[in-house]
Amino acid sequence: MQLHLSTWPEIESYLQHSKAILVPIGSTEQHGPIGLLGTDALCSEEIARRAGEEGGFLVAPTFNVGQAQHHLAFPGTLTLRPSTMIAAMTDWANSLRRHGFERIYWLNGHGGNVATMNAAFAEIQHGSSINPGHENSPTLRCSLRNWWELAGVSETIRELFPVGEGNHATPSEISVTQYLFPQAVKYADFPVRIAPSGPIFDAEDFRRRYPDGRIGSDPTLANPAAGKRLVETAVHSLVREFRNFAGA
Repeated sequence: MQLHLSTWPEIESYLQHSKAILVPIGSTEQHGPIGLLGTDALCSEEIARRAGEEGGFLVAPTFNVGQAQHHLAFPGTLTLRPSTMIAAMTDWANSLRRHGFERIYWLNGHGGNVATMNAAFAEIQHGSSINPGHENSPTLRCSLRNWWELAGVSETIRELFPVGEGNHATPSEISVTQYLFPQAVKYADFPVRIAPSGPIFDAEDFRRRYPDGRIGSDPTLANPAAGKRLVETAVHSLVREFRNFAGA
């Protein structure tokens, strides 16, 4: 069940039996020569959608622009200031709280979001703690999970890609988008199969160190069959984990 494809009476009815909702969150940023700019948002969005259908729970619209300032030297990347992202997440959470939601599970697709998301959770909890007892404002619990950390997913990635997974524009995430969006599979020549690894600083330094946008990865290993297996593993684990969170 997707919030943006529902009517308000349907959401009111949903709240009669569940106070939990899942919010997919990701980023719109470069993912090397063959990775889609929307990879981080699309992975969390589609895994969440399929899990919501299988588990019968509510999935919010995708928060699809996050912390990507270090990718800005590559055209197409979009980013938010940390303060903007915290404010937006807080507003989303408070809107949901106003309607009676008490549990928000954020399924994340971008590692660069984590620090800001945790800061947003602190901001959200601050509002509950400092101003308790308001009508239609229940205590709100937030949970953060990176989709690749769902049970069984990391193990599957290591099995599928023992060499060349890397840290950015990885064959695992590109496999997921190839499976989900076969019409958007891209191809390119790679003079170096495995990209260099190292630190991340500002945007210009990133492009100097990693000129094609990859970090330690070999996306030529990506394939739709691997993506299918990863999605199915993630969906199965997400249904179980969300149900536990919703009932906590």
